[in-house]
Amino acid sequence: MSARRATYLAELAQGTDRFQEPRREDCPWCGSKRLRTRLSTPDLLQHKPGRFTLDECGDCAHAFQNPGLTPAGLAFYAKDPHPEARPDRRRLLATARAMLPFGEPESWLDVGTGDAAFPAAAKEIFPYTSFDGVDPTARVERARAAGHVEEAYAGDLTNPHLTARLRARYDVVSVLHHLTHTADPREQLRAALTALRPGGHLLLQLPDPHSTFARLLGRWWHAHTQPRHLHLMPMENIRAELTAQSCTVVSAGRTEAHTPTDLTRATALALSRVAPRPDAPWHPAAPTDLQRGLRTALLRTTRPLVLTATATDRTLAPLLRRTPFANTYRVIARKKPA
Repeated sequence: MSARRATYLAELAQGTDRFQEPRREDCPWCGSKRLRTRLSTPDLLQHKPGRFTLDECGDCAHAFQNPGLTPAGLAFYAKDPHPEARPDRRRLLATARAMLPFGEPESWLDVGTGDAAFPAAAKEIFPYTSFDGVDPTARVERARAAGHVEEAYAGDLTNPHLTARLRARYDVVSVLHHLTHTADPREQLRAALTALRPGGHLLLQLPDPHSTFARLLGRWWHAHTQPRHLHLMPMENIRAELTAQSCTVVSAGRTEAHTPTDLTRATALALSRVAPRPDAPWHPAAPTDLQRGLRTALLRTTRPLVLTATATDRTLAPLLRRTPFANTYRVIARKKPA
């Protein structure tokens, strides 16, 4: 037995109840007690043990994992993450171009940057801008070594020491698909605004929980994947919070931010459910050659399904991005000048 498998089995032997907090009875965004269950699902991506529930507020429509994960749970489910799909460079460039109307910034911080794929692409649009990155993982250090960012901060932007160090330092702060993975998105939003200079711009992109795809695909919709997505916030809530923080929303919409991957990801997720990784270290038994062979054969046989889903996503994208099927929204806000 490998050391990794032994470590996982030792953790699981202590039970999984310790991975979840007590269920809360009110909305973490507005405090309303009018909650309903949006969906309940296992871990469809990595197939780690546990079942997770997304509740939705009947007043503000904020959706959140309930019960949420404890620090031990966050650490357990974050270990050995599923390999992420390679970012679409064209879409990263399109996101960067959204900031062109506001001039060339001197300094830019990308929050939740990971491997810094976005700053690496954005440099093509803003070659004279200094890009820095912050991420909870050590990936940001590798991104600096690769030259994708100039300064790398491994940690949480809400950490008081980091917040104080970066206060009013940047002309632009981007937070792309990161708020949904944080335990307290409002606190993250405020920390991002703290890093902005007066008059600077905040660039946000988030999955849209009101997307028709969310309703049609249910637990197979990519932004419903548990336990990775802790919060799903409607655009109206984000706009209201920014206004409350004395910001001016200068741009908000779904059309340009839509990412045509819904059917592709749902198909891949369903296939991974049918043929999970047999060698995952959290499985109690080591895989056999037969299990490996069956999975390989199944994935090879069903590859045309994934390719068909991808083609359908791309073909329908020009139409769907202008309808309620749009799956992502983008908000650009200006911090109040001094």
